[in-house]
Amino acid sequence: MSTPIRWGILGTGSIAKQFARGLAAIAQDATLVAVGSRTAASADAFAKEFGAKRAHATYEALARDAEVDAIYIATPHPMHRDNALLCIDAGKAVLCEKPFTVNAAEAEEVIARARAKGVFLMEAMWTRFLPAIAQTRQWIAEGAIGEPRMVTADFGFRAGFDPKSRLFAPALAGGALLDVGVYTIALASMVFGPQPTAISAHAHLGESGVDEQTAVTLAYAGGRLASLTCAVRTNTPQAARIDGTEGSIEIPGFWHTQKAILHAGGKDTVAEKPFIGNGYSHQAIEVAACLRAKRTESAVIPWSESIAIMRIMDDVRRHIGLRYPFENAAKAQGK
Repeated sequence: MSTPIRWGILGTGSIAKQFARGLAAIAQDATLVAVGSRTAASADAFAKEFGAKRAHATYEALARDAEVDAIYIATPHPMHRDNALLCIDAGKAVLCEKPFTVNAAEAEEVIARARAKGVFLMEAMWTRFLPAIAQTRQWIAEGAIGEPRMVTADFGFRAGFDPKSRLFAPALAGGALLDVGVYTIALASMVFGPQPTAISAHAHLGESGVDEQTAVTLAYAGGRLASLTCAVRTNTPQAARIDGTEGSIEIPGFWHTQKAILHAGGKDTVAEKPFIGNGYSHQAIEVAACLRAKRTESAVIPWSESIAIMRIMDDVRRHIGLRYPFENAAKAQGK
């Protein structure tokens, strides 16, 4: 059996805890050895709760930890770029929580650094690695629904309004698009490829100035279409459907699904595909496989696709008039 990959987690929020639980479910393949936070108290509490051997009071100390092979970045969106660059420069493999960065320019910078350093880097698009989504890809590749023609997906939930929270604060790149809309765009990208020929979008910008609900239409070559919606103040079914010339695939709760349903040939085929642990385990398994194969990127969510997804979201934000204050500051400084 291969030696388990030694993980560090950068950040101690809710998503960091989810990933730690995911690692615990694959203890034979992964071990959590360190956590890094901006305070010693937070790092110590996290390490105690999840059994990490070391707690670092700074992100820099975690990046320097010689016993860490890979680092999962679990900080708010605007910190992804700087955190990823810190870890890459330290020679650590990086799994960066989605959205990969705030915009395509940042994504290109981070990927260029990983390429130059020869370091593994992957966007933590955990849904892409779930067994039910892998089954969906297999059905499409086998031609089970003929040619895919339409993708419909929604991801909305109703959160209590708090202008200081990460969901609603412009300074934290809040809004529905980057938080949950990215799942729908990534699904369309998986089915049709990452290069739509046209993009249109409409949104409601709420009291704090970020998108509280957004509707996106992506057009692809040959007349293929994706209709996508996302929201942080409206509950939606959170379902997806892929319609083809010979059938369709339904994916209930698509972003955390354990089931996919194929409608084709006059019958329904239900694929029950439980995931390991809480589902976050599968992306860690992919990282381990890539590291052992000496690969610097995953074929399942390659660098080019992460950049393309960020470009689509940049374009959507231009359509809906959403720009974050730190982007305006960077532009003013000529960055």
